[in-house]
Amino acid sequence: MKQFIAFVKKEFYHILRDPRTMLILIGMPIVQILLFGFAISTEVKNVQTAILTSSTDVDTRHIIDRIDASEYFTVKYVVHSPEELNQLFRKNKIELGIAFPAQLNRQRFDSENIQIIADATDPNLAITRGNYANGIIATAQAELQQVGIQHPSLVIHTKLLYNPQMQSAYNFVPGIMGLILMLICAMMTSISIVREKETGTMEILLVSPMNPFFVILSKAVPYFILSIFNLTTILLLSVFVLDVPISGSLGSLLGVSLLFIFVSLALGLLISCVTRTQVAAMLASGMVLMLPTIILSGIIFPIESMPKILQAITCIIPARWYIDIVRKLMIEGVPFAYVWQETGILFIMAIVLIGITTRKFKKRLD
Repeated sequence: MKQFIAFVKKEFYHILRDPRTMLILIGMPIVQILLFGFAISTEVKNVQTAILTSSTDVDTRHIIDRIDASEYFTVKYVVHSPEELNQLFRKNKIELGIAFPAQLNRQRFDSENIQIIADATDPNLAITRGNYANGIIATAQAELQQVGIQHPSLVIHTKLLYNPQMQSAYNFVPGIMGLILMLICAMMTSISIVREKETGTMEILLVSPMNPFFVILSKAVPYFILSIFNLTTILLLSVFVLDVPISGSLGSLLGVSLLFIFVSLALGLLISCVTRTQVAAMLASGMVLMLPTIILSGIIFPIESMPKILQAITCIIPARWYIDIVRKLMIEGVPFAYVWQETGILFIMAIVLIGITTRKFKKRLD
């Protein structure tokens, strides 16, 4: 046990005396969660808008004021010809244009007489912006139409579950938690054993009577402790800065997160065992972990929309299961009984990875 503690202290010293490693371990998670939480957003906000109208009657002015008053659109220009509107689009000064007919108050608000023009270089965003603008215009028209309802009309109400404000942080935070923990844990531990080979201190490990399993475990313990600090920081920033609540059990969320951290550490140690240089280990962890985690874990692209073969490949990506669990526990607020299968898969991955790493760990230098 004394030898194990000594090895853990040795690994801590390696980490603490390297400022670059500490910056990556402590600083990168904070920067990433803030960057992804604020900069990357699918919400419609402050869309630069131009109005094309040849008249400024009361009704037109009312609708324009409604559009400008919303948080979604900012009316920057009011033009009087299609050519002016096209020039604004070509110069990338606007992202949406709304064309009103002359004398709108005489048109009885025929929807075909108001045209919404969107920059469709991003088709999904263009459709979303158009729908938002259409909704605001329809509301403004309803306010202007002073018509008594003679017959009961069908009113459709839409209810949004789990994220009624449609905040993009609710979607990104679970994915970014999985991405940050996977990259930080795996990339840092991927160089731990290789570093011993390059610095010539591997002989100390090889001549020690300690079991290879405990040697590997001693490499993971310092990063495990630092990862707990990172996890706490990410959750605090998510709740108090990004306003993403923890709807489910905090204990279950922490327990599953610690299991995922252990899986990530085991994966990093496996990479460290099979590579010969720190550069190769970093490249392997970056290419083998980062790209599949981003593309195949469901952060950006829905897994259900992928081809069957890619859906099968996603099953071996640990972050895919962790992100599913976080979304259910943190956003949907379901009890742990609804995520025990995903948790079991992560547990099996942890056992398999640490077993393979122990076998790959060599008792002698190559």
